[in-house]
Amino acid sequence: MNFIAKKHISRRAALRSFGVTLALPLLDSMVPAQTPLRQTAASAPSRLACIEMVHGAAGSTDEGASKHYWSPAKDGADFDFSYSLEPLAPFRDCLTIVSGTDARQADAFVPSEGGADHFRSSAVFLTATHPKQTAGPDVYNGISIDQVYAQQFGQDTRLPSIQLSIENIGLSGSCGYEYNCIYSDTISWASPTAPLAMTVNPRVAFENLFAEAGSPAGQRAPRPASGSILDGIAPQAARLQSRVGAGDRGRLHAWLEEIRGIERRIQAIERRNATAGQRALPAAPLGVPDSWEEHVKLMFDLQVLAFAAEVTRVSAFKMSRDTSNRVFPESGVKDPFHTLSHHSGRPDLVAEFAKLNRYHVSLVPYFLGRLKNTPDGDGNLLEHSLVLYGSSMGDSNTHNHRRVPLFLAGHAGGQLKGNLHRVCKDGTPQANALLTVMHKLGVDIDHIGDSTGEISI
Repeated sequence: MNFIAKKHISRRAALRSFGVTLALPLLDSMVPAQTPLRQTAASAPSRLACIEMVHGAAGSTDEGASKHYWSPAKDGADFDFSYSLEPLAPFRDCLTIVSGTDARQADAFVPSEGGADHFRSSAVFLTATHPKQTAGPDVYNGISIDQVYAQQFGQDTRLPSIQLSIENIGLSGSCGYEYNCIYSDTISWASPTAPLAMTVNPRVAFENLFAEAGSPAGQRAPRPASGSILDGIAPQAARLQSRVGAGDRGRLHAWLEEIRGIERRIQAIERRNATAGQRALPAAPLGVPDSWEEHVKLMFDLQVLAFAAEVTRVSAFKMSRDTSNRVFPESGVKDPFHTLSHHSGRPDLVAEFAKLNRYHVSLVPYFLGRLKNTPDGDGNLLEHSLVLYGSSMGDSNTHNHRRVPLFLAGHAGGQLKGNLHRVCKDGTPQANALLTVMHKLGVDIDHIGDSTGEISI
């Protein structure tokens, strides 16, 4: 008779010290004997990352569509990358581009809503629902797909979902046209009346990932500027490493180094901002870098940390805010963001806006690369994730919501093949793409917002 002596630790095992819970990535020691790693990883729900970039795209204009600034010319697998999406070329095998959908729920339904398209767009992005026009607390919208997914597949993780952003104003009351500021500040809605606040400060986001349950960020004892959340769990980490095999010891060491590396980056930003004579973003929290690119990459890294240890399976990330006039020096474009999006249809300015779109998209491969290089079972996180990127604005210059930019990345546990450009029939609701995403992720719902059916991807 053969006896199986392999020991395993719980998939939910964590290292704990005062105020800190450090979840662990999937280790070989967490897998029961005679259970393949692939089977373990494949049976777990996919991760879902939803990313919004505001102001639509140059390719949504008539000029931009004719020049294929955003959407490739060919439908199917044999497509050539468009100008704005070319930075994604290294990830072609896991990329699904969806072109030609409309976000009509962001349109003005009555005359009083005219001109307020920017203030509805974010609210519609993941809900496909027309938000109630109100400057008061009686906001009303739909449930966003990240929260639909979190309600079904996020209840067994420590955080059902996380919400991150690069810039918000955190105000109440009207931000324009009698629309409450919350409509512009978040893309996540837990219910029609429950918008979820988005975290802009990397320090707060980092500590929320590793806080002991019931220990809000504002109530934790402050750590020294050079201290680490790892200090208190070092003895536990050493004991755990003595119990696992050589492969797991290497994985644990790399995991702890990854966490400490991100923590050091945050500390460096805080030191730099604390001693700076003048900040580019004087009103921003101390942990927010002046560089948009540095901020975005840090928030991407935090999402990878959260997904790797299944602290959460769901993230929503707002990379900008409607009507933001931020300038992006690294893009080579000198004009402010919102101003340039109102390009009056001039071909030279539309081309410049396409250049800015390309720059924004160029940050996404950093995230995809980090997911791909992060082991998950005997695969990687990109294989087991679905990343959605887009906007519910089409042509900002005319405030329309036609031909909105949208692409998906990742294989969602084998549910998406990738290497596909799907051109939708005119008038197809963007909600159809959201419904398709939900079905690919195993959520059994009949519709989302104004959806009329699935998209063939």
